[in-house]
Amino acid sequence: MIFALALLAAAAVIAGGLAIFGRSPAAEIAPPLPTARAQAPHASKTNENLVISVVGQVRSPGLVTVPSGSRVADALRAAGGANPGVDLTALNLARKLTDGEQLAVGVPAAQAAPAGSAAAASKIDLNSATAEQLDSLPGVGEVTARRITDWRTQHGGFSSVEQLRDVDGIGESKFQKLREQVTVG
Repeated sequence: MIFALALLAAAAVIAGGLAIFGRSPAAEIAPPLPTARAQAPHASKTNENLVISVVGQVRSPGLVTVPSGSRVADALRAAGGANPGVDLTALNLARKLTDGEQLAVGVPAAQAAPAGSAAAASKIDLNSATAEQLDSLPGVGEVTARRITDWRTQHGGFSSVEQLRDVDGIGESKFQKLREQVTVG
């Protein structure tokens, strides 16, 4: 009988152990994960706005605000578009804009000079020229044109042609090529 009781006790212990420890653990439910959102590269810069002065033959000339990374076509659209019949072939509609620049639509490249000064008529005014007009000067590319417009914005304009030397990237040699082709109005 003792043997039967021992066997019964052992069976009870085994059954109890299986009942307690033999179960699979309950499945854990994963906490909800946050969803990923696509972010534009340079997110801090994409939130900035550009202020562009749109002048000339547009429906609503003046200051327009466009998102950073906008193109000339975007600023033109923000100004209500070009007036009917205006030739836009002189504008690079795909060019990216920079803050503070002026976009002249349907305006001749050279600024009008006072009567009797034919030489001055062909000069480009550093204070009112667009980046495209500056880009047309010898030795001035897109980057230098942008530096000129940036310098003009930061310093409130040029008071003399000699201040062109203060623009980063314009050395004495380039200045000598430009001095007779630009003016300050």
